[in-house]
Amino acid sequence: MFQKPPAVSSALRDSSQIGIFPIITEFTRPQLSALRPYRLGFKFELEHQLHKRRAAILATGISASYKPTPKPPFTRRDSHPQNVDLPEILPKKKKKPYPIPLKKIKEVARQSKKLADKGIENPLEPPKNGLLVADLIPNAYQLLDAWKLLIKGVAQLWHAIPVYACSECSEVHVAESGHHIQNCLGPTSSKRRSFHSWIKGSINDILIPIESYHLYDPFGRRIKHENRFQYDRIPAIVELCIQAGVDLPDYPSRRRTTPIRMIGRKVIDRGGFVDGPKLSSSANPSSLVDLDTYGATMRIPSPLPSEIPRIAQETMDAYEAVQFGITKLMKKYTVKACGYCSEVHVGPWGHNAKLCGEFKHQWRDGKHGWQDATVDEVFPPNYVWHVKDPKGPPLRSALRRFYGKAPAVVELCLQGGAMIPERYKPMMRLDIVVPESDESGLVA
Repeated sequence: MFQKPPAVSSALRDSSQIGIFPIITEFTRPQLSALRPYRLGFKFELEHQLHKRRAAILATGISASYKPTPKPPFTRRDSHPQNVDLPEILPKKKKKPYPIPLKKIKEVARQSKKLADKGIENPLEPPKNGLLVADLIPNAYQLLDAWKLLIKGVAQLWHAIPVYACSECSEVHVAESGHHIQNCLGPTSSKRRSFHSWIKGSINDILIPIESYHLYDPFGRRIKHENRFQYDRIPAIVELCIQAGVDLPDYPSRRRTTPIRMIGRKVIDRGGFVDGPKLSSSANPSSLVDLDTYGATMRIPSPLPSEIPRIAQETMDAYEAVQFGITKLMKKYTVKACGYCSEVHVGPWGHNAKLCGEFKHQWRDGKHGWQDATVDEVFPPNYVWHVKDPKGPPLRSALRRFYGKAPAVVELCLQGGAMIPERYKPMMRLDIVVPESDESGLVA
């Protein structure tokens, strides 16, 4: 027979973090008599029902006592952090990371393969189908003009502001003298205790030349290793502008009126292969001189001291315009970069020239590992140490954690008297006071 058991009190655990208050509930559990037979599993069913009642009461208590965290009365408007880490140096014995996640690349490839299996053409839009994007043609001309102005401004500032480069590695320094930071990785760095061997730098140390093959028809025949000398090498920015709609007489480009057709990765209709027109040897290349950094410091004279601040500001504005223009064009036009070296190719797919000599190039027979390029690969920023006092003592290794960095063009313009954008200041660490060498050990 059943007997009324004494009351059993059960309390829920309280949690001060989410605002749950204790709820006291009484459960009466019937006593099971040993004199009365029960079917198998009755006791476990009773325990399950009591457990469900406890869970329901717990959920009711949490929902009744939960108080959402109130929003702060103000919001921070800092669009840029106070300080950011210095740019990471990618290891040479490893492939560069993909700018587009590999999972997304595989998903797009699977969708293209499904359409190809069904015999359905790829839905291509300009410029993927070989046609120009009419809205981006003015941007291409603006980018080319900004690129000319940037080369001219850097060449003028190079005459007025000292630039040093290491003869053993790629380190560049913009100041009255080279720094004393021991981070040289050249072949003879061990003999110099990793000190740099400074020489006078050139404009190519500020604007790193990135060249690409010029193609009359980017969707035509791919460049092979045997005929690579039949194609001209021009700055990648200029080639990007040409394919985006800029017309240069010395570097013609095929302008299609009918789109190409593709099924999967196979081009089924490109309008035939057309070779570019042969230019006469007497062509005047004077229109292309301003598009390359080669010999810019020799043909551009030194400016007057009173003109340096104005030139520095114009150069800074041109640098921002070049970055903005490249970013806008690369959202539509395809640019490929090698995942192991610095080779860049402007076009829907890379070339077949076997010129890669970086990590595991023997396994690839010297071929490049093409992947989608980033803006920094087409227009490298070339970060240098920021010097607060160019005429002061040189930078030292003991205080390197207090120094910041900036792109070489930004540092050059800053020392020329230009106002730099806010997005460069966090990496330059302008708010950090550099201590004396004997005080650096006392800084936390």
